[in-house]
Amino acid sequence: MILINKGSTKLSARHYPKIVKYMGSKSKIINFLIEGVNEVYDGGTVCDLFSGSATLAGAIGQQCKVHSNDIQSYSRIISDTYNLSYHVKYKPSAVEILDEVKKIVERNRINKKTNFEDIQSKEEFLKFEDDQKNLINENFNYKWHLFAKYYSGTWWSYDQCLWIDALREFSEYHRNTPYYPVLISAIMYAMAYCSQGTGHYAQYRDAHTASSLKDILIYRQRSISDYFYRKYIELSNFIPKSPPKTRHESTTLNYEECLKKISGGTVYADPPYCFVHYSRFYHALETLVLYDYPSLQKKGGRVVKGRYRDDRHQSPFCIKTQVPSAFERLFSGVKESGSKLVLSYSNTGMITIDFLLDMAKEFFKDKKIKIITTDHRHMTLGRKEDRHRDVQECLILIK
Repeated sequence: MILINKGSTKLSARHYPKIVKYMGSKSKIINFLIEGVNEVYDGGTVCDLFSGSATLAGAIGQQCKVHSNDIQSYSRIISDTYNLSYHVKYKPSAVEILDEVKKIVERNRINKKTNFEDIQSKEEFLKFEDDQKNLINENFNYKWHLFAKYYSGTWWSYDQCLWIDALREFSEYHRNTPYYPVLISAIMYAMAYCSQGTGHYAQYRDAHTASSLKDILIYRQRSISDYFYRKYIELSNFIPKSPPKTRHESTTLNYEECLKKISGGTVYADPPYCFVHYSRFYHALETLVLYDYPSLQKKGGRVVKGRYRDDRHQSPFCIKTQVPSAFERLFSGVKESGSKLVLSYSNTGMITIDFLLDMAKEFFKDKKIKIITTDHRHMTLGRKEDRHRDVQECLILIK
């Protein structure tokens, strides 16, 4: 919906389907974010500089041109699902997809024992899981085996990985269609809600206790195909029947490179707040999209437990000594682009809000600077005492 107020276009939040569990997601305060954007927005493109789970693209898509940027490729897929996907004359139904994918799964299966229901003890389960983890040393004789090889017995079982691989193979045949992002997003959703982890992929859990074993088994018995089915239908009902009238844009650039390519409009910047790198938490999503059989990080000659990509991105906003200069480059890029800025940051961030305000005043001496705040429960995706954290979310507005 577009609201008109005093002759200027105002943006408002539309309903959009959620796709992944995401640490620091702003979906619960999206109206606050859009309130901040509306304070400076007077038309043109809105560039989401660190789009992450594409919350802003999902919320304001089809109201203005949205340029979603994030150095992670999975973010681009989610943004494209919200704003570039549409129906064509023939688009396979969920049933047709799963019928074909099931054939791929059965053709590729090399391990017949995949049933967790007959597990009688923790020791039996651990032996079963170890056998699956050792598939990382297997020489597979077919192409689409990345998840079966890399991730069996970790966040997903071997059987779940078979389905992820097969769905990804099917999707590749539709790469050049406008609904390709829908297919990949539905797989990401299934991965997220069948994973035995805490919502991210930094570390998978081990069955150290009877209660942890019981919990892990709940997720091991979830069906990738069932979760894919429900999200594919939801996304198919969400996307328009014809190409969007506004040609949105999505890029996977370093934030500095992205700022060099834009001119005017409004930049929304939501950089990381703390020392944890998103590439460590969501590397499995990146690998699903790229499907490039990456080298994995090793320690002492062995692949580390998290099975992280060796080439994962390290953000300067997550390295305390580099944060001030990272913001200097951000402010400089915005200034040179002639854009207005909405900067989202937290009072628990790597540097203080006062420090940021002082820096902004130095860069934008001739601009109006305003700050608005709201209380927010930040999702950390932990399972124990720190699952949520109370923070004050701040928007620094520069017009």
